[in-house]
Amino acid sequence: MAVTPVTLTKLHGLGNDFLVALESDGDPDIARRLCERHTGIGADGLITSRLLGRGGPRLDFRLWNADGSEAPMSGNGMRCVAHAALDAGWVGEDEVFEVDTPAGVRQVTVQRRGAETTWGSVDMGRVGLGADGKICNIGRGEMLVDVGNPHLVILGSDPSQIDVGTLGPALERSIEGGVNVEFVALGPGTDTVTMRVWERGVGETQACGTGSVAVAAAVRHWGRVGTAVTVRQPGGSVSVELHPDGTATLAGPAERIATCQVDLW
Repeated sequence: MAVTPVTLTKLHGLGNDFLVALESDGDPDIARRLCERHTGIGADGLITSRLLGRGGPRLDFRLWNADGSEAPMSGNGMRCVAHAALDAGWVGEDEVFEVDTPAGVRQVTVQRRGAETTWGSVDMGRVGLGADGKICNIGRGEMLVDVGNPHLVILGSDPSQIDVGTLGPALERSIEGGVNVEFVALGPGTDTVTMRVWERGVGETQACGTGSVAVAAAVRHWGRVGTAVTVRQPGGSVSVELHPDGTATLAGPAERIATCQVDLW
């Protein structure tokens, strides 16, 4: 049986943790094995990335959730990849580089904030739904939003009082193909929202980057916040900037936890 040694770096963006493998391949089975929290290393997802080297720093990006399903985009995952790329010398601090994702090409910058921590800014692309590029209201206080992956944003009372473990999976299955679900309340303070998230293919996570953008766009659409929004989550806060052209930028930290080598067979 052939054994392939792979170097993995475990990082997290506000508790949303990933295993990042540079210059390596992945697949659903590998993701399930490695991300399992009792018999594997444990993570919300496995990300692979390669340096493409076409006219400047350019990376690719693939993400498998813990259940082996593939996600086309992740704001927290992108910041973790940026951190790993900076550590590897692929990119420089504050250098704008491009990342090819299944959801399209994204521009990213990263800078160090400490021995293990970086701060990343990610172009999240256009926020919308369907061919008309519009956010879709489906009910009072409920909205479907597309950020390269689908989200159901529900505005209501204090998310800490919601049974996310019961409502999350039920709502995930209510949309064909599955959907990420954000439970949101306004505040505390101006231009701030608080959320908990149920991610399809993973379960409840400490934070979600694309979910933060979806929430900011939805609550802005309802006229409750401005264009610069702070999104608070159990793992911490991120900043979302909503632009006039319908795109958004996500900024927040990423932290390296450990690096290890595993044998895959």
